[in-house]
Amino acid sequence: MPIPDFQSLMRPLLEAHADGKEHLNRDLVAQLGEQFGLSDEERREMLPSGGARLFDNRIGWAKSHITQAGLLAAPRRAISTITDRGREALRIHPERIDLRILNGYEEYREFRNRRKAADDEEPDTTELEVQNSQTPEELLENAYLQVRRQIESELLAQIKSAPPEFLERVVVDLVVKMGYGGSRKDAGEALGRSGDEGIDGIIKEDPLGLDIIYLQAKRWEGSVGRPEIQKFAGALQGQRARKGIFITTSTFTADALEYASRIETKIILIDGARLSKLMFDHGVGVATASNYEVKRIDSDYFTDT
Repeated sequence: MPIPDFQSLMRPLLEAHADGKEHLNRDLVAQLGEQFGLSDEERREMLPSGGARLFDNRIGWAKSHITQAGLLAAPRRAISTITDRGREALRIHPERIDLRILNGYEEYREFRNRRKAADDEEPDTTELEVQNSQTPEELLENAYLQVRRQIESELLAQIKSAPPEFLERVVVDLVVKMGYGGSRKDAGEALGRSGDEGIDGIIKEDPLGLDIIYLQAKRWEGSVGRPEIQKFAGALQGQRARKGIFITTSTFTADALEYASRIETKIILIDGARLSKLMFDHGVGVATASNYEVKRIDSDYFTDT
């Protein structure tokens, strides 16, 4: 089943404390995972940044909100227990507890007002959470992904509209940023130098040139099929080469991908979408517009020694 949003986890999380005992965070995650029938893959699913597991993050935010409303108490680090108010909430809200329910508690409204004051004239993030049922991390990371996808799309469009030789410049800059090719001068001289037997360039795999990689970089209108990859593989064999990279601004057919995956020669296929992602990751053709530093509470700082 889909991973529940953090508001849908509020009542089940509170109910897990109904026995009145103290509960560890990791035990609550395991218990609720079982309750919702989540697969191992779903439990391991990460936020887009890879910084935390999605299910754990949603439980964490559900717990934070119901604690702010006084339904749970946190006597020690990573420990929580139900309060009398929490038991009463379970009784009077048998179906669902969410942010609108929590807003009925004075302590929670004060918490919201403190957030609004801290944000000054920023949008009310709690209202956004009510509408989207996403945690703040999810909202932030999904917004980042939306911006990233737009930039990657624009990068690819710029390459396709530029003269064909511009792709060579992109490839040179990219392989150097990724740690291949030696210096930019070395990579620039290598690319486009051979121009025979289906090979467009040769780059060093390491700064010392202990091994080399053969390249083909082409702008393509339609999908690149298996015959083109076979030609490139043949060219590599003619050079007694073990490794090659085939870069295109379009896509590869399923046959081409399957063929490259099973031959002995190692050929990496980079299509337009992957090319733009690599450019974004390694800062080729993009510039930093803004930086946002996301922090968390350092629990160890507050732990008694």
